[in-house]
Amino acid sequence: MARFLISSLVLALLPLSALAAEPPPSGPKLASGLLMKQEGKLVFAPCRDRSYALVDDISPGATVTAALESVGLGAGKKLYVELWGTLEGIALKVTGLNLARADGRCQPSGGPDEAWRAAGSEPAAWTLAAGGDALLLKRPGRPEQRLGYKGSRDTAQLSVYEGTGEPPIAWRFEQKSCRDRGSDAVFGWTASLTVAGEILRGCAWQR
Repeated sequence: MARFLISSLVLALLPLSALAAEPPPSGPKLASGLLMKQEGKLVFAPCRDRSYALVDDISPGATVTAALESVGLGAGKKLYVELWGTLEGIALKVTGLNLARADGRCQPSGGPDEAWRAAGSEPAAWTLAAGGDALLLKRPGRPEQRLGYKGSRDTAQLSVYEGTGEPPIAWRFEQKSCRDRGSDAVFGWTASLTVAGEILRGCAWQR
């Protein structure tokens, strides 16, 4: 049955081979869809259509595959994934991970002004959404905090932000696989927030 499925998927991939003659995109793009492992191959099905691609993990040390295995890919689970990569023919050349969840369902994208989301459980549960020129920080039992912030200071693997106004807030996102306690998901960034001297830790992903 598995061999038949792979054969069917290969046939479904054939129309994508026409893309091989086109020049590759200028850089990695974010691809969201469902991922499953069949006969040792990683098969990606984008949320937006019924095509398929075979995933080729070219991240350093195959760190993306290792992160996916940590949330059940090797155990036969179907994952919802957001991967950075480029499509070359029938291969999705993956260079990085944004997020992966074990629920196996496509997720809605963020709003047009949303750039980042983050969440954590240290020292207690919190969530953050940032984009445009404002962020929203939510913590159970406390009033929501909506604050402005300055533009980020970015490198290839680090984004640092500073808030404007009171209370003082700063946060940094570092590109590194991250799993929050009790979450059946893995993310591409760690998050560290300092709010009025209190440090919050968790994971982040781009929107």
